[in-house]
This record gives sequence, C-alpha cells and structure tokens, in this order.
Amino acid sequence: MEKLLLYTGKDIQNFTMDAWLRGKSPELRPLAVKWFDEIRSCGNDVQDIFHDGYPIGCVNNAPFAYVNAFSSHVNVGFFYGAALEDKNGMLEGNGKRMRHIKVKPGLNYDDAEIKNLIKAAYVDVKKRLNESA
Repeated sequence: MEKLLLYTGKDIQNFTMDAWLRGKSPELRPLAVKWFDEIRSCGNDVQDIFHDGYPIGCVNNAPFAYVNAFSSHVNVGFFYGAALEDKNGMLEGNGKRMRHIKVKPGLNYDDAEIKNLIKAAYVDVKKRLNESA
C-alpha cells in the first residue's frame, strides 16, 4: 500500500481564509468560498488547513481536496483524484494521483457533479486512513 500523505506541524501555514481571500481577485472570491465551504461541509471531522499558500480540507491531517485561485480561474482539486470515478470527464491532470477542475466566473458547471466528486474524495481519504491504521 502506498504511504498516505499527512500534513502536520511545520507543513501547516498560519493563514486565515479572510486573509487568503484578500489577496485574490474579487471575481474569484465567491467561487473559492463556495467550493471550500462544500469541502468543509463533508463532515465534522474535516480540518481546514493552509499548505503551499492555499486552503486544504483534511481528515486526521490527510488531505483530500483543496481550492486555489489563479488569475482567471479557481481550481477545485483532489489529492487522490486519479482514483475518483469521473463520470462527466470534469477532472483535469495526468499525474499519478492529483486531479482538479478549473472553475471560471460566469460559466455554468455541473455543480451537483462537483459536489459528488468532493464527497467521493472525502469518503476515499477516510477509507485510506482506515486501511493505513
């Protein structure tokens, strides 16, 4: 079994969501908040941390999803996205593990499917934690 990624101690940056958002484009802020709130809502065991300058949702320090804002879009990303069932072909990336969805202001997306992917990533990381115990 592959080693599970965990963020602890010096890996975690001392940011707040408000401070992070102030540095982002005003038109991207609502998208970042919307999708990070969805990550947070997966369960009472979700921790929100900052690592590499962006917010990440974790369970027991194991990351499962994140948001990051760039110049013209927000990424909703998944640490083990390659393992997720992507029925609508929304996930981008070709790395060994990570995948993301680029969300741009003013465009319509299948919000229900993005929510399903976030929930699936949460369930997946919990399963990985149980298997590594």
